[in-house]
Amino acid sequence: MNETFELETDYIPLCDLLKYCAVTDTGGQAKYLISLGNVMVDGEVETRKTCKIRAGQVVTGDGFEIHVVASGTA
Repeated sequence: MNETFELETDYIPLCDLLKYCAVTDTGGQAKYLISLGNVMVDGEVETRKTCKIRAGQVVTGDGFEIHVVASGTA
């Protein structure tokens, strides 16, 4: 899955981004996936479940890539 997420606020918590983009079905599953070290932000493993994801960042993992863009630039 390769997706672009349009950010309408300053940031979105990483666990919420994974849920909204349907990488996981629930926030709990997203937190678990992050805690396993299976999610990378800008090429670095990220284990902080509520890490602030901002426009311009790329979130990747096994089978997904999410490009985060500012509202109106998608």
